Amino acid sequence: MRVGVQFTGSLAANQSGRWFTFNWPEGWDVIWSMMPITAALGAPELQWDVAVERGDPQHVTYWLTVTNLTGQPINFEGRYAVLN
Repeated sequence: MRVGVQFTGSLAANQSGRWFTFNWPEGWDVIWSMMPITAALGAPELQWDVAVERGDPQHVTYWLTVTNLTGQPINFEGRYAVLN
């Protein structure tokens, strides 16, 4: 398994943002997760959604929408895991 951090991001309180990452081989099974860097105890901090675009027959683009669930600014990492 291959894992890593693709990007870091910041969101204001209760803000959503969208990021994309492209040119991933179409044969890879990629899982995305967002990990808060900013600590906030007592409640969930982030939620995210992943959408996929087929850029060409061999590559895909991932569109990642991330929402800050807190009332404070937050920093996070966009992490990936290639399962195959």
